[in-house]
Amino acid sequence: MTPPTAMEELRMVEDRTSGLVNGLLGVIIFAGSLPATRVAVADFDPVFLTLARAAIAGLLGLALLLLFREKRPSRSDILPLVVVSLCVVIGFPLLTALALRHVTAAHSIVFIGLLPLATALFGVLRGGERPRPAFWLLSGLGSALVVGFALSQGFAAAPTGDLLMLAAIVVCGWGYAEGATLSRRLGGWQVISWALLLALPVTASAALALRPASMAATSTPAWLGLAYVSLFSMLIGFVFWYRGLAQGGIAAVGQLQLLQPFFGLALAGLLIGETVTWPMLMACAAVAACVAGARRFAR
Repeated sequence: MTPPTAMEELRMVEDRTSGLVNGLLGVIIFAGSLPATRVAVADFDPVFLTLARAAIAGLLGLALLLLFREKRPSRSDILPLVVVSLCVVIGFPLLTALALRHVTAAHSIVFIGLLPLATALFGVLRGGERPRPAFWLLSGLGSALVVGFALSQGFAAAPTGDLLMLAAIVVCGWGYAEGATLSRRLGGWQVISWALLLALPVTASAALALRPASMAATSTPAWLGLAYVSLFSMLIGFVFWYRGLAQGGIAAVGQLQLLQPFFGLALAGLLIGETVTWPMLMACAAVAACVAGARRFAR
């Protein structure tokens, strides 16, 4: 194999750097998702919330596709787009909304530390990436710390919420890896827009059918929560996230998700007044310590 030229090496470094920047912006945006969902489910039914956020984002995605006159995906892209739609448009939002009926946003945020491992696993299966053994060791250690945190916080007291969060992580990891693979061909915002559009007939009609009889009692924070998860969590965040995964690699950029709990805990404490305990912070710190080491062995 011919070694890369200096220009090619520089381009690869620039792609990786750009991928990390875009990935970090996506992580910061996603960090607000669970606190916003926690606020929204106080007044909205979790199923309605999931459908409404997807329908609103789907209409915005449709507008973007029409505005930029994007070419339709090929037939071979349809099935992967359906997977993205089922995983990140429906699956993850629904499972987390249901989980947040049983646990606090601060508690659930720590589970996000498992996302890098789930994303990397599906990246190997679907993206053709081959991280080195040390990557799996460090990722596994970070994930074990998250599981240990859940057990130490009384898993038996709220098993439903924790199990729903674990299921959400698996589903989300699959959707992230599938979307990142598609982003290399279609582009980041195009992938999530097409995925939202595929689900739009179902999400829009079902949201209308399941809408509350009266919206008068809905609080302003709940409306703001719905607005955030519809605009930022479902669309804008994915524009940066999928671009970052495609540029910097699924396994490498995926490790940035280990930083998401820090941002999420800060938002949960500052914006919605939830208690952030020392065990939560220590678990996040220990998990995030795996990021630098794991990234070194991601390729």
